[in-house]
Amino acid sequence: MAKIITISSGKGGVGKTVTAINLAIALNQYGKNVIIVDSNLTTPNVALHLGAPVVPVTLNHVLQGKKRINQAIYVHHSGTKVVPASISLNSLRDVRPELFYKTLQQLKKMSDFVIVDSAAGLGREALLAIESGDDMIIVTNPELPAITDALKTIKLAEKLNKNITGVVVTRTRNDGKELSMKSIKAMMEKPILARVPEDDAVRESIMLRNAVVLTHPKSKAAKSYKRLAAKLTGNEYTEEKSFMEKYFSWMFSK
Repeated sequence: MAKIITISSGKGGVGKTVTAINLAIALNQYGKNVIIVDSNLTTPNVALHLGAPVVPVTLNHVLQGKKRINQAIYVHHSGTKVVPASISLNSLRDVRPELFYKTLQQLKKMSDFVIVDSAAGLGREALLAIESGDDMIIVTNPELPAITDALKTIKLAEKLNKNITGVVVTRTRNDGKELSMKSIKAMMEKPILARVPEDDAVRESIMLRNAVVLTHPKSKAAKSYKRLAAKLTGNEYTEEKSFMEKYFSWMFSK
């Protein structure tokens, strides 16, 4: 059954968009039909991360009633479909938020997963994304300010009777200067779905305007997102062996 998963955070800069993009593409690698939607209408980032900041038709046009949703869907070279928002301030005029839920329901009929990259914080745009999704994944850092803001998001979502699948903790260093996974789980009272380590590969992928699961598939961060996608699809994650590993495995099996 198709699902709309809202990727949310109470605080900006925690890796929410990176998580949304990499989870969407990793799900696609598991054979799922995935559409990622940038619901951050005021400061959108999905298209910037994927190297196409300006496109002819965006989600803004759809919410203005000027275009149909199928006209705002673009196919990334990975096969993942993308519905970007516009970076133009003029495109915020005459947007009708009430069309957002209907638009997501249309996308749900076209895919296995709709991944919604929410705006950070708890403003109108973030609330709209939370209200319109089926499930939620909360993204946070292992630092008290980020955890506190994430908790506010969880409490709000629970008041709206939204199912929270769990938490993704990003930019972890395991250096003794951050909250432990055990402490975060106890504070948030939600399962930790993934722990994504601080990884230069993520920064490089952003510079390359692509997903880390594609640019650096064997990096620690990429493996974390692939494990998350495997978990959500009921698959068992197995690391792909290099040519030499495959060769020696074949040699010793003879």
